[in-house]
Amino acid sequence: MSYILLVLSVLLGSTLVFVIKPSKKIVRLLLAFSGSYLLSVTILHLLPDVYTINSDATIVGVFILVGIILQSVLESFSKGAEHGHIHIHSDGKKFPTLLFVSLCLHAFSEGLPIHHADDNLLWAIVVHKIPIAIVLTTFLLHTNYPKKTVFLFLSFFALMSPLGILLGDKIPFFTTYATEITALIIGVFLHISTIILFESTENHKFNLQKFIAILLGVLLTIFTL
Repeated sequence: MSYILLVLSVLLGSTLVFVIKPSKKIVRLLLAFSGSYLLSVTILHLLPDVYTINSDATIVGVFILVGIILQSVLESFSKGAEHGHIHIHSDGKKFPTLLFVSLCLHAFSEGLPIHHADDNLLWAIVVHKIPIAIVLTTFLLHTNYPKKTVFLFLSFFALMSPLGILLGDKIPFFTTYATEITALIIGVFLHISTIILFESTENHKFNLQKFIAILLGVLLTIFTL
């Protein structure tokens, strides 16, 4: 079921681009909601679990910090696509290999801790993938590749998180170091979600719609405790 939901989330995001072409405002609100949901799940579910399993708080903390740094490095290649910061150029002819690879690595890493966590993490990632798929699909459609090729790349991207779940459950290395890997992914989630939530709006004005989206994501997590 986890595999299907993750693939469907990418399919839904891509379909929205082809059908209604969501505005930047809608995408940013979706990102705000998904970011707050992901951050809440990380703080209320993942963090307590990882510290309970591993009594050495220092090791857990180090891996969380490494995850934050790792995501910072990935974003230097993905140009912030994980939180909606893709700048589209009308003359885009070359396929953004580094951007795509970075997003695929990010998607793969998201899947690694799902098997060892509760359903809240799965749903948080599913919700997070929808606006990311919208952003990625929009960008790919502005390249000179035919739609069949774009669909192939999107399909590959959609399979990355399910692959992470599969390997995280079956490969001895990932099962042996599941706690450390989860701590690493916590760092990744903290980096992405906090940037989504706390990036400045235009002229630093209070954005009521974004605030409501953030609040809904937090409340959803609290109500599922």
